Amino acid sequence: MKGFRFTQFFDPGESGTPFERLLKLFKELLLHTSGDVAEALSWLTELDKQYKLTDEKYGIADFIQELRDKGYIQGEAETPAGMTPTGKMDQLIRQSSLEEIFGKLKKGARGGHRTNRSGMGEDQSSDIRPYQFGDNLDQIDFGESIRNAHIHHGPEQFNMEPEDLVVREQDYQTQTSTVLMIDVSHSMILYGEDRITPAKKVAMALAELITTRYPKDTLDVIAFGNDAWPIEIRDLPYLQVGPFHTNTVAGLELAMNLLRRRKNPNRQIFMITDGKPTCIKQSDGQYYKNSFGLDRKILNRTLNLGAQCRRLGIPITTFMIAEDPWLQKFVEDFTEVNHGKAFYTSLKGLGEYIFEDYERNRRRRLR
Repeated sequence: MKGFRFTQFFDPGESGTPFERLLKLFKELLLHTSGDVAEALSWLTELDKQYKLTDEKYGIADFIQELRDKGYIQGEAETPAGMTPTGKMDQLIRQSSLEEIFGKLKKGARGGHRTNRSGMGEDQSSDIRPYQFGDNLDQIDFGESIRNAHIHHGPEQFNMEPEDLVVREQDYQTQTSTVLMIDVSHSMILYGEDRITPAKKVAMALAELITTRYPKDTLDVIAFGNDAWPIEIRDLPYLQVGPFHTNTVAGLELAMNLLRRRKNPNRQIFMITDGKPTCIKQSDGQYYKNSFGLDRKILNRTLNLGAQCRRLGIPITTFMIAEDPWLQKFVEDFTEVNHGKAFYTSLKGLGEYIFEDYERNRRRRLR
């Protein structure tokens, strides 16, 4: 019987240069401080004091200088107070989020949304059929067509007739336009739980996934609180929660407008929220707010928009980060009127749920 062979354990997190180890922590701290370089470095210094992250050969000042030299932070000031992240840092954070949430994925060659329907596409299948009037010429398999002409008319006198032509089917690929709505109301940081950071990570990972693996797809990101506004992908790491209520209606209206401009038949909305709608904007510009319960005036406006999205063929997938049965009942009603989907998920599994649903929606048929 063989025994166990023990070897020295090496922590993977301790591998790499001192700069790489500190950079990993610094990226995470930038997310929590919404891009405040000075605050992130201050936290990093405190962690260094407690856990001895550096030594006499490489200190925090060396790390700051290397961040500047490698183009991760910028600014003229000599102190971190005047430093801001660069585009290189933004991309690095998105790539890290992609690896963290969708680590097993590999970048596709050109990207595309596959369905089980044949038609116009980029990837050829093994199925061939006779040429029909109206087929595109680039679909003709000339090798098989010439072979048919030799078989039908003999090799001595080459002659190709319409009945010799065959078409090779191609896997149909759809293009999808997605709007991701992120709740930035105050409840996203209440109750001792940071919910906005995982939401930002998911949005960054989805953005990096789409731009690298499915470049023909589009992704718009919306933050919604008292109002709703579009967020640039490069600004995602630094999105902040405000003293806001939850105006789901404003988020849905903006999402519908963005999808209308895309002019794409495949459209969908992902909504990440942890609370009930508590706010709407009235025709006179005043806000109608109620944080104490499920207000029927606010709920009816929200449900009506869900039904309108269904009539426009826009499914809404809601990711509810809450366990309150009353909130879940609202989400069930909203999902029913929209014919969409709902997931009651923890922060830990949020990314996997969104990716699985995104992949599943790519395979639906065009109407």
